[in-house]
Amino acid sequence: MEPSKNWAVFIHPSTLKLASFVETLLEPVICKETANKIKLGLHEALVNAVVHGNLSNPNKVIRVRRILTPNWFIWQIQDEGLGIVKNRRISSLPLKIDTKSGRGIYLIHKCFDDVRWSRKGNRLQLSLKK
Repeated sequence: MEPSKNWAVFIHPSTLKLASFVETLLEPVICKETANKIKLGLHEALVNAVVHGNLSNPNKVIRVRRILTPNWFIWQIQDEGLGIVKNRRISSLPLKIDTKSGRGIYLIHKCFDDVRWSRKGNRLQLSLKK
């Protein structure tokens, strides 16, 4: 593979109109079952970047780097926010079912094999073993 096919960078406005963007990010995933599994996790991560990271500011953007290795699909999602503090990066369901937030990080962890945060907390790396 040429280097340009191994990775690509995508810039998306900070908006919740994400369906076609998610489809673009999933293009290299051929297996429908795998694509459906990670579609939910990617969508949750992008919504978090828009709403919590960029505070729904339409003048900000989300940057996504997609990396393909022989064994992994990797997406690095970065917003322009201040980052999420370490103790909020919890992958458990909230105690109250009707809470307005808290399920996204749990779902992200369920959809990917490896989830890592940058030190600042405004970049999330999501990896799925092929």
